[in-house]
Amino acid sequence: MSEPVDEPVIDLTRIGAVVLGTDGAVTDTARGHAAAWKHVLDAFLRGRSAPFDIREDYLRHVDGRPRLDGIRTFLAARGLTLPEGTPDDEPGAPTVHGLGLAKDRTFLAQVDEYGVAAFPSTVVLLHELRRRGARTAAVSASRHGRKLVHAAGVSHLFDVIVDGADAAELGLPGQPDPGQLLEAARRLELPPARVAVVDAALPGVEAAGKGAFGLVIGVVRESGRAGELRAHGAAIVVADLADVEVRGRVLPWTS
Repeated sequence: MSEPVDEPVIDLTRIGAVVLGTDGAVTDTARGHAAAWKHVLDAFLRGRSAPFDIREDYLRHVDGRPRLDGIRTFLAARGLTLPEGTPDDEPGAPTVHGLGLAKDRTFLAQVDEYGVAAFPSTVVLLHELRRRGARTAAVSASRHGRKLVHAAGVSHLFDVIVDGADAAELGLPGQPDPGQLLEAARRLELPPARVAVVDAALPGVEAAGKGAFGLVIGVVRESGRAGELRAHGAAIVVADLADVEVRGRVLPWTS
């Protein structure tokens, strides 16, 4: 876990690259994910349990996790169980895969209809980091993470993208396991100690701490969650990445 610091600063004399969690830190898609989850899970929960709560259930059990892991974690929190099923299940079938497929279909329909937007302050930060010689990566639990980055028009601002499809191909566990973040650092050709992680999701922040990354920045998109992000390992917590200052320049990669 990185130690808390007083100033929201990325010091490029000791940090050579920054890895950002896609949903909530790069693209404004977390609300779309949450809405899709609520649409699908409320239909399943009817007669079984209370409706899906976006603030509590999404943020605590689903946000930042691979889709199927999110379903398993949420169901366990409600004391519910379902058969796993298979990827060939009908979307919406009462199985883990069936609910996951329904969520995927609902979310992608939203993306196709409304598009994807990047946070303006994140775009400004990425330009500044790259101007000063830092490398950048985007990490997403979603198998569609790469598609979302491209749809938001910011793929050119990243040297590396590691999404859920990459994780599945490489057999990497979902967050809060640090596997995806460590894979991004490997592709950036830097040790984790020289890499900063920026994320709005608790599992992503926790994964960065477990991976011994040099700096962990949590982004608060919901009021009242700063303490949770710090408890999960964030050294810096900001409401917007416009609050983060970049200092110095990156030393040569061989240094």
